[in-house]
Amino acid sequence: MSKSSKMHVAAIDRFGGAEEIKPHDVLMPTLARDEVLIRINTAGVGSWDPYVRAGEYFKEMGAKAHFPFVLGVDGAGVIEKVGADVEDFSEGDPVYAYSEDLTRAGFYAEYASVKADHVSLVPKGLDLEAAGAMPADAITALTGLEILGLKPGQKLAIYGASGGLGHLAVQLAKRMRVRVLAIASGADGVDLVRNKLGADAAVEGHEGNVEKAVGDFAPIGLDAALIAASGESLGAVLSALREGARAAYPNGVEPEPKVPNGVELRAFNGEVTAERLKRLNALIESGPFHVHIGAKFPLDQAADAHRAVERHHLGKIALKIAH
Repeated sequence: MSKSSKMHVAAIDRFGGAEEIKPHDVLMPTLARDEVLIRINTAGVGSWDPYVRAGEYFKEMGAKAHFPFVLGVDGAGVIEKVGADVEDFSEGDPVYAYSEDLTRAGFYAEYASVKADHVSLVPKGLDLEAAGAMPADAITALTGLEILGLKPGQKLAIYGASGGLGHLAVQLAKRMRVRVLAIASGADGVDLVRNKLGADAAVEGHEGNVEKAVGDFAPIGLDAALIAASGESLGAVLSALREGARAAYPNGVEPEPKVPNGVELRAFNGEVTAERLKRLNALIESGPFHVHIGAKFPLDQAADAHRAVERHHLGKIALKIAH
């Protein structure tokens, strides 16, 4: 592969709406000594991607984007090449990756170069498509659950349980032997979390009686809440948190949740570490794990994927790049 080789990507030439995402051919990414080059099979389309596309992230961080800018922070594929200092991976390894640096050219591309410590082998039981759709949300879900410090048997409410982060959090929490009340979106969302993901109880968050569902599930109060979305019925969940309970939400959920006195509230970002990747893989491999892909699009239809992620959908939206 020559240094001047080009690859096909979905990128923006300026900030704006979904219509700004267009196919481009750009130079292959360079490979640092501590990086691996991944031939991307599937990339995730996250709820935060439109925020990046519109330029809001760069404005907030005081950062500069270099156009054309390739979107996407996570994906999976096969290692094409390893950097000189990389020892844990080899060419041909099936891997997934999440790069927390949103200013760096990303995964809506045929190839991506990623720091090796942000890369993991694909866990047993997942194919590249499932592994590519999940990394950012799975890492963020696990970070939140670990912040909550849950113990087996405790009662957790997950608000936004049928979305990208939420549907993975339901399964990870159940593997931690926590009892889960899933507040989902739509009848299809309730069906997903209750019948496919193993939630102990479920309620529809817009039209359902959330207050009654919480009271039935936790008569003496919830031990914790993981807040993956905002909504009018969130107040019924937060008011049911007992004194000494904890609540956590990923940065980007707005407005900031209001919890009762005596409840600890934490905002967080998904943090990639080698140890967390190992813990995530161990949890995934402990039983059947379902990454729900609500819709997938080819790379040249990335703009349609962004429109889809801003509408009602279950689980994740994905870009299928390699065939």
